[in-house]
Amino acid sequence: MNRKEFIQQVGAGVAVLLVPACFGGLSGCSNSGSYPAAPTNVDFTLDVSSGALASNGGYLVSNGIVIARTTSGTFLAVSAACTHEGTTVEYISAKSYFYCPRHGATFSSGGQVTGGPATKALVTYNTALTGTSLRVFS
Repeated sequence: MNRKEFIQQVGAGVAVLLVPACFGGLSGCSNSGSYPAAPTNVDFTLDVSSGALASNGGYLVSNGIVIARTTSGTFLAVSAACTHEGTTVEYISAKSYFYCPRHGATFSSGGQVTGGPATKALVTYNTALTGTSLRVFS
């Protein structure tokens, strides 16, 4: 391979790497706003006698909703998709807030944005405990 052929091949390789950047951007943080919509007409029941919700501080995701049990034993329910880019949020029981592991957005226990890059609150849902059955509803 001569020098001219080498430069042509390297140039073609670089072009292959840069073309996606021209069309989709390299930022990885596009905030396109196309994330899953929060569930509507919600009404389901969970058994909290075992599993993640059996003890204070636990949480789980069901039907597009994060259901958390606070350290004091009350239940919270918010839409699971971060309003920044749709990543599933996690519940941080020690500080009683929701956290997006992708870009670090934080939300209060009531779903309000407390730290960006998200700018829109999570949708909240009602909860009602009867015995060991937790109803989550709109």
